[in-house]
Amino acid sequence: METIYGNIQGLKASQLKQLQRLYHQRLPGDRLTTPEFAQRLAAVSTDINEPICTYINRRGQVIRVGVGTVRQTQIPPLELPRYGAERLSGIRCVATDLKRETPTESTLTAMALQRLDALIVLTLSGGGFERRGGGATGYVHETYLAHLVPGAGQTWTVSPPLSLDALTKQDFLDLAEGLEEEFRREYVAQQVGGKQDRVLIVGVMTENVASQQFHDSLAELGRLVDTAGGEVLQVLHQKRPRPHPQTVVGEGKVQEIALTVQTLGVNLVVFDRDLSPAQARNLEEQIGVRVVDRTEVILDIFAQRAQSGAGKLQVELAQLEYMLPRLTGRGRAMSRLGGGIGTRGPGETKLETERRAIQRRISHLQHDVNQLQAHRSRLRQQRQHQEVPSVAIVGYTNAGKSTLLNVLTNAEVYTADQLFATLDPTTRRLVVTDAVTHKPISIVLTDTVGFIHELPPSLMDAFRATLEEVTEADALLHVVDLSHPAWQSQIESVKDILSEMPMTPGPALLAFNKIDQVDGDTLALAQSEFPEALFISASDRLGLETLRQRLVQLVQYSTV
Repeated sequence: METIYGNIQGLKASQLKQLQRLYHQRLPGDRLTTPEFAQRLAAVSTDINEPICTYINRRGQVIRVGVGTVRQTQIPPLELPRYGAERLSGIRCVATDLKRETPTESTLTAMALQRLDALIVLTLSGGGFERRGGGATGYVHETYLAHLVPGAGQTWTVSPPLSLDALTKQDFLDLAEGLEEEFRREYVAQQVGGKQDRVLIVGVMTENVASQQFHDSLAELGRLVDTAGGEVLQVLHQKRPRPHPQTVVGEGKVQEIALTVQTLGVNLVVFDRDLSPAQARNLEEQIGVRVVDRTEVILDIFAQRAQSGAGKLQVELAQLEYMLPRLTGRGRAMSRLGGGIGTRGPGETKLETERRAIQRRISHLQHDVNQLQAHRSRLRQQRQHQEVPSVAIVGYTNAGKSTLLNVLTNAEVYTADQLFATLDPTTRRLVVTDAVTHKPISIVLTDTVGFIHELPPSLMDAFRATLEEVTEADALLHVVDLSHPAWQSQIESVKDILSEMPMTPGPALLAFNKIDQVDGDTLALAQSEFPEALFISASDRLGLETLRQRLVQLVQYSTV
């Protein structure tokens, strides 16, 4: 039975049958519509006193009939037969309009979201067939033809009012194939220079978030996307009292996001907050491209950066723990029959099988992480037995921790101006001559994984073996990037993460790095707020001797 979409409440059985008969119509492949089909559609629309939309494929078959506007009856992007920035969907829409208006922005936006080949709007005369000069004018008053336009600056174009006769004589295939060729050329031009994801960032500012903090978070997300290998094309944001439970942003903003995706050729949308599995699924259905959240971007960076076996082990565990609640199945269609006693019938679905396999893998990885934890614990005990004090270098990601370790100990750890450039902890011995006793003192320095605002819980759990280096250290060296505009909030983020550690870390020494890149006002502000802190530049080797002596004092104090 042919389904009628949209608002069909109050329609009589005879009217529903008229709508269903529209599915039996067949149009020529090279024509936008025919006079007969247009007049019949207009007659049914006049009879039910509602706008009607029919969606027709390039073979001329009516594949969807809906009661309501184009916005109300549109096909979800994921249900379209072909969808992408480089082509059209292969479907045109013939719609009626009882108000005799030019197509509204809402209607044209719905056309763009579906990437329709064309949109034909029939405005109705309102009085059925009218006799003028001995001829019947029919139900159609005048028509409009709209279609997408390749290139930046303009999304669509709408024709002036056309007679039905002029509209039906236009060659549809010429129009659709010509447009598609232009879209393909533009898409290829955009892809030249690499296979980067083309990213749209979306932020939601709620009442409990300060404006500066929100914009700092969006800027940081942009850096995360860049580090992961994506190209940020645009940033959209919305202010709401609270996130929408189904789509995070409001319905209008979802439409704006979907239209921006189509206009810019975006293939990935990144939200600045964690999305529930249902929210991500709803957004993908309405937008038509992949939607991820901040945590998934961080996990992707970690997967790229992990070099050692331990690092890869912990990243895989974090990814699986993140993925497990996001598995979606297709119900009975994914079920399989059993093959023995007690297994006959529907059996377990493929979804359940996948979930069971992931849970087994997570258990195995957690066992390996526990062994890694025990191994690192034994190494720490050996150092403690030898009475060698340890200092863990902590700080926000990209604060310069690895650079500082390299300068102090010639560790040759990989460094780059990127977020999470290094994941694996590196331990090196530093020998310092005490300025008071003139005796050499050995200190073990450990470079730890960088922290970030709202570090995902799955990463906190997976990297517990690494983070234990922080809690078991005799003291901490907290490195801060003073050149970063949000250095104050970064200090608070690191303190918040340290406060959530299962064990209280030892005393900490605050060291402001990159002082060669800041102005006098910023330096003076930091000195007045943190008079006990050190001010250094690891790259220019400024203040390092003072740092060495302060580290000696720090470990002496911590051991006492």
